[in-house]
Amino acid sequence: MSLRNQPRESRLSRRHFLRGAAMAATAFTFVPGHVLGLNGATSPNEKLNLAGIGIGGQGGVDIDNLNSENIVALCDVDWRLAAGMFKKYPQAKQHKDYRKMLEEQKDIDGVVVGTPDHSHFFASMAAIKQGKHVYCEKPLTHSVWEARTLAAAARKQKVATQMGNQGQASEETRRLCEMVWDGAIGPVREVHIWTDRPSNGLFNEYWPQGVNRPTDTPKPHEELDWDLWLGPAPARPYHPAYTPFKWRGWWDFGTGALGDIGCHAMDSVFRALKLGHPTSVQASSTRVNAETYPLGSMVTYEFPARGDMPACKLVWYDGNIRPARPEELEDGQFMGDNGCLLIGDKGKLLGQKLIPEAKNKAYTQPPKTLPRSLGHYKEWIEACKGGQAAGSNFDFAGPLTEVVLLGNIALRSALRIDLTQAKLQWDGANFKFTNLPEANQFLRREYRQGWGV
Repeated sequence: MSLRNQPRESRLSRRHFLRGAAMAATAFTFVPGHVLGLNGATSPNEKLNLAGIGIGGQGGVDIDNLNSENIVALCDVDWRLAAGMFKKYPQAKQHKDYRKMLEEQKDIDGVVVGTPDHSHFFASMAAIKQGKHVYCEKPLTHSVWEARTLAAAARKQKVATQMGNQGQASEETRRLCEMVWDGAIGPVREVHIWTDRPSNGLFNEYWPQGVNRPTDTPKPHEELDWDLWLGPAPARPYHPAYTPFKWRGWWDFGTGALGDIGCHAMDSVFRALKLGHPTSVQASSTRVNAETYPLGSMVTYEFPARGDMPACKLVWYDGNIRPARPEELEDGQFMGDNGCLLIGDKGKLLGQKLIPEAKNKAYTQPPKTLPRSLGHYKEWIEACKGGQAAGSNFDFAGPLTEVVLLGNIALRSALRIDLTQAKLQWDGANFKFTNLPEANQFLRREYRQGWGV
């Protein structure tokens, strides 16, 4: 899920951040859905029957962007939070449990999953198993194993999919790829990506991290089904410290700053540099505990050479930590609270611009060689109707999510001492860490009784 119940100012900040995104090769090779044999493809002239699962925050925004189709069902465990969407779409049947919804309501063609991160996999998998198309907010899943498993299931069932990293469809996305492939900065060997999440200042938190579990046990309001909200996560008493939206900073429910923004910010780099599995990952952070992600962290991935592209290092920063200011950036110019710096043999790209400014002005932009997007949401609608595969379909989104979430494993408190002595060596093909077997337990999670796969 994306920014659930977030203030308007923060959403505007996210939109500003997403303008700097860019896209990669695999998603530009569009293949018509009927060629892929998409399951249950709807006629291009018919409207889809869509259901929303988790509609009180970003999931509701997604539904509003898909309302050219028939909205036939809305499901949320918190009917107080969902009340506005229920009122906006009175024709849609109302549900609290998506499992019952999918079992009872047979007119659904596709689902839009906007739940907290820990329920993404289960809601998406339940729909895929019934042959329904799936739009799922980012990050695709809560664990690395879930990302690989969900992508494989979608491929097997031949359903149309899309992850909610909306910037992948932008013009800026394609222009960055075209610049990198044009050789604007030469072979790229280093990338730095940063965000102000989880806090952009002392008194302005997006959500809390670096805190301990509350000890008091207030009762949830009567319109919230707390047991359903927990879903597969370990049982614990309700507390307003978890919901709405504050869940993102807790290990059991969210994926922290890296999970929140990584699938947006890394998307562009993955496409432009044609990245796949990293060979290693290591991290440093403020003090981390077993309950929440740290206040700030730095995660370093190393990727092998790809074709004619050299090996490269990607460094992630959150909690207002930034890389060193590049010497090519003139005094007075702002690096930004959220940004991306690509370092090549012949120059540097800060966002969409070469630095220094004189070099950017002298550069001749390459021709537009990549197909342009119909629009992020329109891509999925067209794919469901037998059109081209969406730009962030699960065959792309799954591997991207895997890499993002590998960084969170390197932040685990249980591994902290070991990881001061070695970086995690990753064998993506065989799905395991090769030098620290204890880390493999964090590739997937245990589910609460009654929530097995």
